[in-house]
Amino acid sequence: MGSLPVPAEVRAILLDIEGTTTPIAFVQETLFPYIKNNVKEYLRTHWEEEECQRDVGLLRKQAQEDSGLEGAILIPLESGSGEAELEQVIQAVVDNVHWQMSLDRKTTALKQLQGHIWRTAYAAGHVKGKIFEDVVPAIRMWREAGMKVYIYSSGSIEAQKLLFGFSTEGDILELFDGHFDTTIGPKVESESYRRIAASIGCATNNILFLTDVPREASAAEEADAHVAVVIRPGNAGLTDDEKSYYSLISSFTELFLPSST
Repeated sequence: MGSLPVPAEVRAILLDIEGTTTPIAFVQETLFPYIKNNVKEYLRTHWEEEECQRDVGLLRKQAQEDSGLEGAILIPLESGSGEAELEQVIQAVVDNVHWQMSLDRKTTALKQLQGHIWRTAYAAGHVKGKIFEDVVPAIRMWREAGMKVYIYSSGSIEAQKLLFGFSTEGDILELFDGHFDTTIGPKVESESYRRIAASIGCATNNILFLTDVPREASAAEEADAHVAVVIRPGNAGLTDDEKSYYSLISSFTELFLPSST
């Protein structure tokens, strides 16, 4: 794919995670299965904690909003009538989480609980965030050239920080100037990128967004941000129209900054 010149007005590079900095396989084959296999035990262990109760409360509210959807699973309130009831409520939470994950939903309620479960996994050394080998050297070069670097992912900000803080490259959180998740808006809506630009303190055309998802690239472009679609092993294929329309890179090293001349 060769080198891709970065427009001179770009001051910040905004990065997706899954399929961009991190293999989709890590998310699909390590992180998500960990949730499915451990969510019940996590809930049983942490149920009485305030954080866990907040997570369950958000999931319960989301379930009510989803009640009209096929297969949606409501989460009953506890009446305090004993262990059998508690087990039923916990099972309802587990079933709701599995249902949402089966649909690859990006709700804040789901992502928040997932982040807290992953926190225990990273801290215990059960999981390490996988990073493509070109990512860290490239980001260091961008930062040396004066570029700001931010993350925008569907995963919660806490989950993002865990992935990069407990990564195969060590703790690399220092490489990022900030993190954004879906609390600022969905990645497929252009207004989200306007909000990010406002938060960063720049115009949208000062941002270059790297993602593997054309719908996200389209939304960012609609907001007047610059975009490039990242081609990585395991990523979904692109149509011929997408290949011809978008700037494509297969490695971060293919980005050519004007300041590097």
